[in-house]
Amino acid sequence: MELSRLSIPFSDEHFFSHPIRCSPSLPSFFPLSLRNNHRALRRRSYCSASNPETLVAGTKTVVVSGKKEDEQGDLKSWMHKHGLPPCKVVLKDRPSHDNTHKPIHYVAASEDLQVGDVAFSVPNSLVVTLERVLGNETIAELLTTNKLSELACLALYLMYEKKQGKKSFWYPYIRELDRQRGRGQLAVESPLLWSESELAYLTGSPTKADVLQRSEGIKREYNELDTVWFMAGSLFQQYPYDIPTEAFPYEIFKQAFVAVQSCVVHLQKVSLARRFALVPLGPPLLTYGSKCKAMLTAVDDAVELVVDRPYKAGDPIVVWCGPQPNSKLLINYGFVDEDNSNDRLVVEAALNTEDPQYQDKRLVAQRNGKLSIQVFHVNVAKEREAVLDMLPYLRLGFVSDPSEMQSVISSQGPVCPISPCMERAVLDQLADYFNTRLAGYPTTLAEDESMLTDGNLNPKKRVATQLVRLEKKMLHACLQATIDFINQLPDHTVSPCPAPYAPILK
Repeated sequence: MELSRLSIPFSDEHFFSHPIRCSPSLPSFFPLSLRNNHRALRRRSYCSASNPETLVAGTKTVVVSGKKEDEQGDLKSWMHKHGLPPCKVVLKDRPSHDNTHKPIHYVAASEDLQVGDVAFSVPNSLVVTLERVLGNETIAELLTTNKLSELACLALYLMYEKKQGKKSFWYPYIRELDRQRGRGQLAVESPLLWSESELAYLTGSPTKADVLQRSEGIKREYNELDTVWFMAGSLFQQYPYDIPTEAFPYEIFKQAFVAVQSCVVHLQKVSLARRFALVPLGPPLLTYGSKCKAMLTAVDDAVELVVDRPYKAGDPIVVWCGPQPNSKLLINYGFVDEDNSNDRLVVEAALNTEDPQYQDKRLVAQRNGKLSIQVFHVNVAKEREAVLDMLPYLRLGFVSDPSEMQSVISSQGPVCPISPCMERAVLDQLADYFNTRLAGYPTTLAEDESMLTDGNLNPKKRVATQLVRLEKKMLHACLQATIDFINQLPDHTVSPCPAPYAPILK
């Protein structure tokens, strides 16, 4: 379920904290038919939130009482009413990290299950996909603009549906997403929703820059939202509201986007229009596990979950989250998996473009399946192998003698002359690089481990500390492997060769 473009959470207290505005007419550069259509819609619009039971005054939410919520019916009862066949799961409560928020729901086994049992099968009529939202005739044109992701379209659809309040068919599902506040079952909101001071918990980690880059991408998609309105006008005629960027401030769209991101399912072997799906009873009500192999699967006219392990009645149901490193798990779902065998770091190496022999080195690198700017993946528990994979590329970058370069060009394979002084220079550069990355964190590995023993640690700081601790463990393992290679050199008195055009490591 890894997401390629991918929570402020999609919650009542945020969604309704901004007034719904009546906007002026469309600018004159839109076609006359669209402007007239917009005026007709605007005459039917109203300037207040449509759901009085979740209306927010200022920043305080008026919470619906448990009794009233029961009268409205829970998610599973609504699904059974609209076609969900008998299933083997129930919804249970789990306390929230924040005591001011309601407990979150999770899917648990309603009876003992065995490997291969179908836990539930959700009919397509209860699954939200782009096929349902936009129709096939619109999707290809919309997505080929390369400006809007499937997630942005799904988020926009749910935002308009939410403004319908109880009139919306999806009201019980949207209410459940609100309750989850864009969180998965295992931790906190995505860092996309963290404040600047909270993002400081990730200082030193490349994940911090990834979060900022992802936020910029969401903002770009927000700026393109009106495209959906005009390309799928027949759909949005049912909503008596303004065009997207006038109806929804950016922060509200960001809430919805990240909420969708935290629960979208990437279905396999289906059409483009159905590959990203929102499945009630799916995430975020399911617990993610990196070692689990159970996946939500499209079958005939439904999406079903076949369990991959036995469960006792009451056990949380676990699904696979895809082969994602912890950095993506945190950004997409708000948690870190300590036992994630797919965790990895990235080391970027680049040949020096100022090197007079740069073009020759680039050709040799390409001949051996590498690029002039090469990304190396450091997989957890395979740090030594990663260092070994980097060494031939770095040795190539250190070659300075033209005759040696000619020998490399005429040789077969990634063979470079290895003198003791060059090898020491290459290994010293790697050791300095790993030490520099470790120094970029404000805390040491020992300090992180001590911090995590504090039972009262802020939940966001805890999950960030878990992430940086695991990153540091991989970096320490890389550094130790490099030092081991240095210690294996036959002569430790040899000084490193000068390297005027050494490769650049990031």
